[in-house]
Amino acid sequence: MAYLNQKEREDLAQELSKLTFSQARGRMRRLDQKVRLVYLRNVQNTGHWATRYELPTLGARVTLVEEYGTKDKKSNGWSKADFSMVEVVVEPAAGNRT
Repeated sequence: MAYLNQKEREDLAQELSKLTFSQARGRMRRLDQKVRLVYLRNVQNTGHWATRYELPTLGARVTLVEEYGTKDKKSNGWSKADFSMVEVVVEPAAGNRT
């Protein structure tokens, strides 16, 4: 399969931004058989958690950026982590010149 060009990367970013985090992860696994998880929920900026995937066959890097919040559970007093995806960045990999 050929590397993704600029238009295809933009289309992929728009497609992934409409999905939830787990759906986006599954979509990337189906896109490229050799997908590699670079880091998972790494804090890059305050309040923003980033997950990066390397898609070597497509020549792209995909970064999913999430915001962290909490949901309160009234019954037992515990709060639950609530991540919401706010941005998807699709960049060309080092070998992709398109």
